[in-house]
Amino acid sequence: MITRTAVKKKKATVKKTVVKPQKTSKKSKKPVVTAKSTHYAGLAVQLRALLEGEFDFIANVANFAALLATSLPEVNWAGFYFLHGEELILGPFQGKPACVRIPLGKGVCGVAAAQCETIIVPNVHEFPGHIVCDVASNSEIVVPIFDGEQVLGVLDLDSPVLGRFDDQDAEGLNELVTIFVAHEEHLEA
Repeated sequence: MITRTAVKKKKATVKKTVVKPQKTSKKSKKPVVTAKSTHYAGLAVQLRALLEGEFDFIANVANFAALLATSLPEVNWAGFYFLHGEELILGPFQGKPACVRIPLGKGVCGVAAAQCETIIVPNVHEFPGHIVCDVASNSEIVVPIFDGEQVLGVLDLDSPVLGRFDDQDAEGLNELVTIFVAHEEHLEA
């Protein structure tokens, strides 16, 4: 089963509220903040601190990958692929050596980039055309990175745990990507 979460294709904007409520209590209608949403809110603060005052793209992408790899539990690969022509080319990452080139529309990364949407794959072994880089990986999430309407690349995370990623991860990672893109565009993040 593959879950797809639509992503805005507009210019990245950063919302003032970092923690996005996942559900509301039936009695009070107040937002229920989950441990995962709180964790992503903390990562947003850390990412902003890492980016503050630094505008070297490679340095920022490398630190972003390191932040995710060291802060998210049960993740064995975290990194980026950037679109060059009709293929994604490996960027900074944390994990075992990876595939260097992925054709657009192939594998989870190529499909996410081609379809311009976040893709959650609970079991990569059931994804048609999955590209194996680390045999230990069992689940994956890929978040496209946009510059306005254009896909620049993708953020890719793998886990050895089946079903590791969910909609809360998609929301949290999309927020982090939005912060990153806003910073790189020299917007207020």
